[in-house]
Amino acid sequence: MGDILGYYLMPHPPIIIPDIGKGQEKKIEATSLACNTIGREIADIKPDTIIIITPHGTMFSDAIAISDEEIISGDLSQFRCTNIKMNIPIDNQFNIKLATACHLEGIPSVLVNSEFLDNYNINYELDHGTMVPLYFVNKYYNDYKMVHMTYSMIGDINLYKFGMEIKRVAEELNRKAIIIASGDLSHKLKDKGPYSYSPYGEKFDNELLKSLENGDVVAAFNMNKAMIDEAGQCGLNSIYVLLGSMEGKEIKGELLSYEGTFGVGYGVMKFKIQEKNKKYLEELIKCKQEKFKEKLNVKNPYVRLARQNLNYYFSHGKKVTEISSLSQELLNERHGVFVSLKKFGHLRGCIGTILPTTPSVGEEIIRNSIEAAIHDPRFPAVSEDEMEDIDISVDILMEPVSCKKEELDPKKYGIIVSSGIRRGLLLPDLESVTVEEQLRIACDKADIDFDEDYNIEKFEVIRYKEE
Repeated sequence: MGDILGYYLMPHPPIIIPDIGKGQEKKIEATSLACNTIGREIADIKPDTIIIITPHGTMFSDAIAISDEEIISGDLSQFRCTNIKMNIPIDNQFNIKLATACHLEGIPSVLVNSEFLDNYNINYELDHGTMVPLYFVNKYYNDYKMVHMTYSMIGDINLYKFGMEIKRVAEELNRKAIIIASGDLSHKLKDKGPYSYSPYGEKFDNELLKSLENGDVVAAFNMNKAMIDEAGQCGLNSIYVLLGSMEGKEIKGELLSYEGTFGVGYGVMKFKIQEKNKKYLEELIKCKQEKFKEKLNVKNPYVRLARQNLNYYFSHGKKVTEISSLSQELLNERHGVFVSLKKFGHLRGCIGTILPTTPSVGEEIIRNSIEAAIHDPRFPAVSEDEMEDIDISVDILMEPVSCKKEELDPKKYGIIVSSGIRRGLLLPDLESVTVEEQLRIACDKADIDFDEDYNIEKFEVIRYKEE
């Protein structure tokens, strides 16, 4: 009978390959040794199929992309390495079975090939998130077919269920398989790393790896969202799929190495299935339901009003009008307000006002929460059944003041650029946005040429979140 016989977490730093690192790879020698250990172990297993989940293939926001031609090819020329090329056959039978299972279970997925991707001006090819781990496999073993997929932002529970379907298909097709979750951990471990330093980076890596070593699936799914957002990582969604493929058994992770030499966390881990049965899915769903109840009863009056208003809108088809019971701060203050909606960590709607347009902050929140959900032109209208997966934040804008470029700080200040009637705004504290980028984005919004003369105003924001 077929089964998944090996479960692995592997990073994908191109610099680890000697032809790219040119000596720098020696600085992460422990990572290289651990990846070679996994390569040799996979060679001992001699799998029919290698299943790999990558963050760097073709990614769609609403469906997992499963590569589906006879062969998929790629090289590392983008890293000035032209001699490493891969041409790997695809397990199409596995793909079809998996896509069918996903359809029946309501898990968004799509089979992609060259013709399909041409519609998006995207090449059908291997990515470095796949090629770097396979570099260490192919040194020892290459008699396999591959199932190659790029995760999507469809939510942690759906990704976990997708992993469950992978295991089920392997068993049904009598495949001897292994599964690799390709992913780097925090990219914010050092100031000289690819992103600015965040104290959350090391905290995220430590908490996640500890949870995985202990086989604490629930803890891995319930880490602090602010910490996850700040960590700047690309491995967690791959790990969710990997954990789903182990549903039904207790697990333990064996950490083979962890290094953060270049400001990015590289964790190499293999997992052992324990004899004791353990079903996590029901517990994960229960935790999610409890978190939603917490959102409904959040103490902060600003975000509580935004959610209550949206619930009322979906129930009655109109906004809340009875506001006499609101707190004095909501009734007596007047400010511009932005309401932002995020789903699975990605923006789902954001509308706001620079200056107050209603008699109170409370009424401003009521107005803009509906605008963000229903009338943001960048997105389809939010539906009621999405609300369980949506996180709400409310930004209260202080009075803008004129300033010079040298006085800007994207972490602290939002900006408004204007030229005549054209006006563009960008909120503060956005991921890795510099002063230059902040100005360019605001100018683009206003249809202002970045090099022309325009006025700059800065403003501070008080941000309230449901967490």
